[in-house]
Amino acid sequence: MEIKFKLIVLMLGILFTGLTAGLCFTWSNAITPGIGRLDDLSFLQSFQAMNRSIINRSFLIVFFSPIVFLSINAYLHENAHPITFWSFLIAAILFFVGIGLVTIFKNVPLNEMLDKTVLENLSTIELKDLRTKFEKPWNKWHIKRTIASFISFALLLIGLIYTKL
Repeated sequence: MEIKFKLIVLMLGILFTGLTAGLCFTWSNAITPGIGRLDDLSFLQSFQAMNRSIINRSFLIVFFSPIVFLSINAYLHENAHPITFWSFLIAAILFFVGIGLVTIFKNVPLNEMLDKTVLENLSTIELKDLRTKFEKPWNKWHIKRTIASFISFALLLIGLIYTKL
């Protein structure tokens, strides 16, 4: 069986988009609500530790490679069934904006603000203020990433249904 470049790009795009959607879903539905129950210092320390731990090669490949794969995939399917092409194109744009740009311009600056803070040197009031500045905005932008990744993944599946490889 001949394995086509087009098929490989599509499968990797679906796989990595699905993994990203699952990661975002898990953070939204288990991790942030779970650590949200902690006191301010414990919450902020937990978030610092997770942010420092998650930045690794495997995560970065899975989280950001769909930007490349989905763009190439949309291009490779420009002459496919219109539903396929538009599903793939919208998935690529939505992932780029909803994951790529939101992460870089919204969540990462909040992560960096938190990372630069020596939490143990803060008073109870300062910890509360930092948590207020961090938690609600971070969660708001993360929900947008969760929705964007889920819709991108669903659009890829819809496009797959209509494609003829």
